[in-house]
Amino acid sequence: MLLAVDIGNTNIVFGCVNDENEVVLFERISTNHHATSAEYAILIKNILEMNSFGLGDIDDAVMSSVVPSVTGTVTGAIKKLFSIDIMTVGPGVKTGLNILIDNPAQLGSDQVVDAVAAINQYPLPQIIIDMGTATTVSVVDKNKNYLGGLIIAGMGTATDALTSKTAQLPKINFEVPAKVIGTNTIDCMKSGMMYSNACALDGIIERIEEELGEKCTVVATGGLAEIVVPLCKRDIILDKSLLIKGLTIIYKKNKSRK
Repeated sequence: MLLAVDIGNTNIVFGCVNDENEVVLFERISTNHHATSAEYAILIKNILEMNSFGLGDIDDAVMSSVVPSVTGTVTGAIKKLFSIDIMTVGPGVKTGLNILIDNPAQLGSDQVVDAVAAINQYPLPQIIIDMGTATTVSVVDKNKNYLGGLIIAGMGTATDALTSKTAQLPKINFEVPAKVIGTNTIDCMKSGMMYSNACALDGIIERIEEELGEKCTVVATGGLAEIVVPLCKRDIILDKSLLIKGLTIIYKKNKSRK
């Protein structure tokens, strides 16, 4: 079984993929910048066990990361547990994606992985949305060319900035309020954050399609997508396992070179 790991600024996603390419485990934990390899090893072992898997079920591992300071720690944890070398998405790894931005090296590995999964599963052209610490929007044309995209402040980041800069606005949970028009501070904040993001996605999709001159398949993933996407007016495919699927595809493309 393949262990697939994506390290983000806020969360780390762990997935397991069996020989039939089925995602049989999907878990998300908070990124701890201060945890040791031993602490991450305990977390990974516990995640496997609570999903009825053991250490002997893992044959290989693949990883993407946008947090260099945590990459080595998690790599060490995986080596401690399974005594395997980990394939890491980066320069020299085949993806099947033609990246046309000004400096391809600047593209986050998570965006690469998302796009690889999407082009192998959904019709082109595509708009791919990943809602995490930042909300990233990627655009892939009908020839599998990665054209570029947008980076938006994530909901958590924006809320933290709002509450830290105001004396009377409290922290909120991301929940959909009963009405768009809030009648108390908490509901006003929830409505503002939820619906402003939903409207932003709808508007961005419309403008990208205007610029491309054609309709796109829109795919969304990330921890907050499940809350926001249902509020959007556009048809958006919600795929929480997109990163795991992309990592699996990249692993198979490069397995012989590992």
